[in-house]
Amino acid sequence: MKYDLNALSGASTLARIPLFLLALVAVRGLPALVYRGVLPRSKIVIAGIMQSTSLPFIVAATAIGRDIGVITRANQAALIAAGLVSVLVFPALGLALLKRESSEPSPQAPAVMPTTKEALP
Repeated sequence: MKYDLNALSGASTLARIPLFLLALVAVRGLPALVYRGVLPRSKIVIAGIMQSTSLPFIVAATAIGRDIGVITRANQAALIAAGLVSVLVFPALGLALLKRESSEPSPQAPAVMPTTKEALP
């Protein structure tokens, strides 16, 4: 498959990229809410960001859509660009958030561990 970079030349086509990124987050990221009872909110957000990455399906689906004539060159290029951005940005963002969270002290961990026998049950 060849990527038609020239199809991204219009301003309206470029404006679709963030719209398609939001659609990826909605369709692939929001299902992370299923983890509500198991994970804290920050981990759910990170899972949603990581789940929002997508490229192979977009490439295949847009190629089929072009072949059967139901998708324009501009939409195909914008969708693939959104997929590329998601694959490049979302994992880096998710890992950065995960690293920041792991460097913060846990609110459930005691500040000082007991060291004497009296403090132990």
